[in-house]
Amino acid sequence: MTETEKPAVLILCTGNTARSQMAEAFLKKYAGDSLDVYSAGYDPKEINPLTRQVMAEKGFDLSGHYSKGVTEFLGKKQFRYLIIVCAAAEQTCPRQFPGVRYRFFWPFEDPAAATGSEEEKLAKFREVRDKIEQRLLYWLQDLPSFDSYWNSHTLISKAP
Repeated sequence: MTETEKPAVLILCTGNTARSQMAEAFLKKYAGDSLDVYSAGYDPKEINPLTRQVMAEKGFDLSGHYSKGVTEFLGKKQFRYLIIVCAAAEQTCPRQFPGVRYRFFWPFEDPAAATGSEEEKLAKFREVRDKIEQRLLYWLQDLPSFDSYWNSHTLISKAP
């Protein structure tokens, strides 16, 4: 990474269909001027329509988004931050991810696993969406001091 490049963030999940897509959209909105943000999955699938719907409620148009596999980035892009947003991806992800300086594990419930009526499923997607947004905003508040303090360390963090 050159001094003029923004630090890159990879948000990782299993399918890149819901949680990581939400996190990517939020992080681009709140820190896109200072971070280069990507999301991917170990086993990418079609983006869940409810993901698109609940993000549209917050003003995000995900029509241009698509699910990406982690192999699309391995060896091709250097990431300073790796944020893992689901337990299955944490289990699959190697402890040392090539080039990553800071590795975070912030598991969020899988909204696609919700059962019940359409409204109950939407409620779960909204709940997870809001938790992801809150967690990212919390992290961004501390990012400048965190980055300078931990400049030569690797940190694994759990969501509060």
